[in-house]
Amino acid sequence: MTLAVAVAAALFVGVVAYALFGGADFGSGFYDLTAGGAARGAELRTLVDHSIGPVWEANHVWLIYVLVVWWTGFPESFAAAMSTLFLPLILALLGIVLRGASFAFRKYAATLSQARLFGAIFAGSSLIAPFFFGTVAGAIASGRVPATGRGDRIDSWVNPTSLFGGVIAVGTCAFLAGCFLCADAVRSGNPRLADRLRPRTLAVGIVTGAVVFAALVPIRRDAPTLADGLETQAAPLIVISGLAGLATLVLVYRRRFALARVTALAAVAAVISGWGVGQYPWLLVDEVTIDDAAGADATLQGILIAVGLAAVLVVPAMAYLFRLTQTEAWSRPEH
Repeated sequence: MTLAVAVAAALFVGVVAYALFGGADFGSGFYDLTAGGAARGAELRTLVDHSIGPVWEANHVWLIYVLVVWWTGFPESFAAAMSTLFLPLILALLGIVLRGASFAFRKYAATLSQARLFGAIFAGSSLIAPFFFGTVAGAIASGRVPATGRGDRIDSWVNPTSLFGGVIAVGTCAFLAGCFLCADAVRSGNPRLADRLRPRTLAVGIVTGAVVFAALVPIRRDAPTLADGLETQAAPLIVISGLAGLATLVLVYRRRFALARVTALAAVAAVISGWGVGQYPWLLVDEVTIDDAAGADATLQGILIAVGLAAVLVVPAMAYLFRLTQTEAWSRPEH
């Protein structure tokens, strides 16, 4: 393994972590949006607030990690992507900012109408951010980001692969969130609320799974390099994703919500990893390989040292935070 591939692998670990933890966070907005009116949806919205409150900012650590490693390790490809895809990236960042602000402001709304407004912004921006991140991934995977950075500002992310990528990103986020919210509802002693969430979680999982496999047809024509990779070296990961997704549906149907969270994470991690393995060895598909895009060896070595330090200093703290929020003590009303 070359230094460049090692740094690219470290970079992609951050992408997967953000897709999993940030995805479960973003996906809660779908259930907040579909919770119903103020009275009927109050119970679910309280559960959403309680579930994501401790972690909704911490999850963005992974986004910062990905941007910093990409920028320092593969600077020219980073500049090319930022230049060509600045529109969807700005819209995704706008979604993150609006989401965070409205989530905080809703807690202190003086009137019901203000709470509804901030709630609508929170829910809408929770869907916008993953959608546009998905279009960015589709643009890179379909070879629409030239190394010069002078790609088409619209067609680069408004195309079949990017749009499917956006829809799949929203669906996987909602599916993850549904599994976590069902488990949180049961752990907090409210199985009735989990039963309200269960049909929507199953519906989202079935639709998202169907879209993932349906997308393989247009991707074959629109992104042939990625399609070849998905049908060869990434095929085992796609199969694992399908089996884990199917197992999650069965577990949710049988109300085994705690275990369903594990298989849901495995399904999403496998499909995201399939994308990375499928487009290997390209960093910008059909334009620049990982080795060609890499910076100086000294920089790559420094990044790997920083990644090692982060693994020692940050990961245990994050793991403790997530463990704390998944305990019965945290589920008590006084928290």
